[in-house]
Amino acid sequence: MPDWVGDSAFYGAAIAAAAITYFWRALGVALSGHLRHDGPLLNWVACIAYALLAGLIARMIVLPIGPLAETTMIARLSGAGMAALAFFLLRRNILAAVAIGATGLVLMNRFVAF
Repeated sequence: MPDWVGDSAFYGAAIAAAAITYFWRALGVALSGHLRHDGPLLNWVACIAYALLAGLIARMIVLPIGPLAETTMIARLSGAGMAALAFFLLRRNILAAVAIGATGLVLMNRFVAF
């Protein structure tokens, strides 16, 4: 922290940040009771959320960055396929599907040469 910033400015900024954050949270809680769960607005929000998730997963498979970029496309596609198959075979258990897909990706990347 620079010298020109005193302790009171730091605590003031922290209190202001907390107040702003909790204001929006309280507003969300207050308004959530008035929303219909099957209404068109929340259906639209759900569609946007699923589209964003699908886009992120597709980007991770097609244009990966970081350590995932060192894996082959076939290994990434196979891992995603294993996860999807496990998801439907294990009664839509998403935790097991992610674990199986990640394990399959690691094992194929480690032991199978494409």
